[in-house]
Amino acid sequence: MTGQQSHATTQLRRDKRLDATHRMRLDAAIHRQGRGWLTGREGGRPWSLSRTNRVLACLGALALLVLLSPLLLALAALVKWSSPGPVFFVQQRTGYRGRMFGMYKLRTMVANAEELKESLRYLNKHGSEAIDFKIDRDPRVTPIGRWLRRSSLDELPNLFNVVIGDMRLVGPRPTSFNAYRYQDNHLVRLSIYPGITGLWQISGRSNIDFDQRVELDLSYISQQSLMLDMKILLKTPFKVFSGQGAS
Repeated sequence: MTGQQSHATTQLRRDKRLDATHRMRLDAAIHRQGRGWLTGREGGRPWSLSRTNRVLACLGALALLVLLSPLLLALAALVKWSSPGPVFFVQQRTGYRGRMFGMYKLRTMVANAEELKESLRYLNKHGSEAIDFKIDRDPRVTPIGRWLRRSSLDELPNLFNVVIGDMRLVGPRPTSFNAYRYQDNHLVRLSIYPGITGLWQISGRSNIDFDQRVELDLSYISQQSLMLDMKILLKTPFKVFSGQGAS
């Protein structure tokens, strides 16, 4: 069995959690680049799916976790002191090829926030029927949580997901709704691993709808490279600290 056949077999086994019809939708929509990112070889892996990306992202995340551990411990204590409930919030998100995974964040809402979500859907700024869910001045967010969100510090635990392998440092942000709710033109964003930051975050366009976010994701997918990732990573802290980054 060749390496490509083995990869395809492993991928199919992992995707068995999706029904056959949905796997066909994914396969029909997913953007496949025909050349390797480094050699240009036909059938090679693009940058976002390369082993180099995986290793560099893991090492980078580990280094950041070590450097930022005092800050992370202080924020964890602040969250625990400010409101009852766990320090971390683990939410099911949609990742590569529609696979669900638990994404780690510092808790910014009341402990029963997920239970209250449907009762607040009428406040969704994108419309009550929209698949993307966001509320201005969300009543579930704690005072400390508002500050954590404005500064994006609540997302620091995403680094654990990068180490585990569910995410990369750069890529589309994973959605809280599953792939079954994606329209066919949205599914392409699932062709690569989700990331902590991306073009949306550095664009400063926090109020765009999901269709517009997908356009930015497709732009990243078509241009993906090590140099583009470096550019996004360098710009992200400045956008976050200036308050201009998308949240």
